[in-house]
Amino acid sequence: MPRNPWFETVAEAQRRAKKQLPSTVYGALVAGSERGRTLDDNIGAFAELGFAPRVVGHHAERDLSTTVMGVETAMPVVISPTGVQAVHPDGEVAVARAAANRGVIMGLSSFASKPVEEVAAANPNTFFQLYWSGTRETMVQRMDRARAAGAKALIVTLDWSFSNGRDWGSPAIPEKIDLRTAVRFAPDVLVRPGWLWKFARTGRIPDLTAPNLKPPAGPAPTFFGAYGEWMQTTPPTWDDVKWLREEWGGPFLLKGVSRVDDAKRAVDAGVTALSVSNHGGNNLDTTPASIRILPSIAQAVGDEVEVLLDGGVRRGGDVTKALALGARAVLIGRAYLWGLAANGQAGVENVLDILRGGLDSAILGLGRASVHDLAPDDLVVPPGFTRTLGAV
Repeated sequence: MPRNPWFETVAEAQRRAKKQLPSTVYGALVAGSERGRTLDDNIGAFAELGFAPRVVGHHAERDLSTTVMGVETAMPVVISPTGVQAVHPDGEVAVARAAANRGVIMGLSSFASKPVEEVAAANPNTFFQLYWSGTRETMVQRMDRARAAGAKALIVTLDWSFSNGRDWGSPAIPEKIDLRTAVRFAPDVLVRPGWLWKFARTGRIPDLTAPNLKPPAGPAPTFFGAYGEWMQTTPPTWDDVKWLREEWGGPFLLKGVSRVDDAKRAVDAGVTALSVSNHGGNNLDTTPASIRILPSIAQAVGDEVEVLLDGGVRRGGDVTKALALGARAVLIGRAYLWGLAANGQAGVENVLDILRGGLDSAILGLGRASVHDLAPDDLVVPPGFTRTLGAV
């Protein structure tokens, strides 16, 4: 670990994560699909947007707080649910503690490596994420468990189309860690002694099971077992989405919307919020960056439901740009995973501090007093930047 564990940008956190993680683990976090165009555009599109700062009339104090589906947050940043965090032994619990310490909402994946009970205990403002996977009875059982643990909202992810194949190669991910697997991956792991030592001193090995998908009787499935169940489940209809929303009975966020007509259907299904997302570039490659399609969706349904953005956020300025174009808040994924890999819980807190500092600086320079004051005229949007997908 560097002598100074603090890092000043998410890019530096990623560099440190690459040095510390086995190449297979790092490769799994980079993700993306096919050419990686969407993965790159998610990040690059933010740099195409400029700020229009004001020179006088700045506010000495800025309010960065807001609410997401009625839950208070110190800033408009939500931890996006990501699966099987083998980058650190404390996994999602460390992330939840960091988020709680910074007053931020925690999103927990149903494919997570830590049970919802432990995560919700670490951060009372936890949203549980669910896939349309298994039978209706199974999904009800999973929702009931999350509700009993104290989850305050449900995030439903429906946008993954199982795209695979990467031009730069996909990492080999084992189904479980046993002696044969340990020997096979030893050359990759032994060159990262720091990562290995973190797990060794806890007496645990990376857990590749999904405890939140454990049935009432029987063991938790492996990640690939859970993935297989998902692939074999008949895709949902809009009536199924409405059924999920009614079964949950509380705040409900639909994640993965990229089309205006889908956004309108989501409103009709009764969602509380939706997230403009392309699954972090892991879905259909060459789908436009989330920030490009945000304005059309926010304009179409922003007065009826809360609109969030997920994809490519690496700086507080990115958060600012998303808010100015109509987002209520953003979700972050890889950014906090790099922080977790670089320095555990403190690394996640470091990432959240970076985002908060950048957001505050942008709000100051734009002459705004609150995140709720941001508007499109705070930005320089180049011609042809936005995209509108689906019937308006």
